[in-house]
Amino acid sequence: MSPLSSGLLGDLDPTSDRAVFRQIADQLREAIDRGRFREGEKLPSEAELVEHYGVSRMTVRNSFSVLTGEDLVHAEHGKGVFVRPRPPVRRLASDRFARRHREQGKSAFTVEAEAAGSHPQVDSLEVKEEKASQDVSTRLGSVRRVLARRRRYLLDGRPVEFATSYLPLDIARGTQIAEPNPGPGGIYARLEELGHRLDHFEEEIRARMPAPSEVKTLHLAAGVPVIHLIRTAFDTDGRAVEVCDTIMAADAYVLSYQLPAT
Repeated sequence: MSPLSSGLLGDLDPTSDRAVFRQIADQLREAIDRGRFREGEKLPSEAELVEHYGVSRMTVRNSFSVLTGEDLVHAEHGKGVFVRPRPPVRRLASDRFARRHREQGKSAFTVEAEAAGSHPQVDSLEVKEEKASQDVSTRLGSVRRVLARRRRYLLDGRPVEFATSYLPLDIARGTQIAEPNPGPGGIYARLEELGHRLDHFEEEIRARMPAPSEVKTLHLAAGVPVIHLIRTAFDTDGRAVEVCDTIMAADAYVLSYQLPAT
């Protein structure tokens, strides 16, 4: 009997109507979830799994394909299949837009990346004036044109989200907000310097499968969903001063909230 039988992996159920390769994938997935195989660790080889389960190599490869499609593992040519590292960015809803971060010259993304021990980067930056969509116009109080700031965010070189901020032109035109680099603290720091002291944010969040363009932009593995978040920022006068439409790779984030008990 293979050494893998000693509690690491179980046995197949011959009475189950679930395909054999899926049973094997289920057992490997459970072993990963339980920490029997840790991030970056190599999974048993095809030969070991063939011996353990008494199946063909093609069956084992199909099992690996399932886990690869779920973005749980990745193959390295000539080395084997490894558990994919998953250092998630924890988005703390109660803290990420705290004024103290802006006063320190840090954006919310920078703060979160530092907390995760990752290197943040922004690329694919585009800033331009354009006609507001019906949804953005409604959220910003029936404006016709906006300044749009589109950017993609990377962690340690991996794309994890892309976002577009829409701001009313009477606020943003001719200011540093319209420049590629808005300066320390980002656009929220500039808004407050312009007299729009931020009061609160409203966010709408939903999960869905990505569009083909989103798969390409975020380099998503098959089967990985996205988090679609729309945030509206309001100043102390109750005016909506920004709408941010963000698409995030769901496997890169943990959304964390603190909710009052009363």
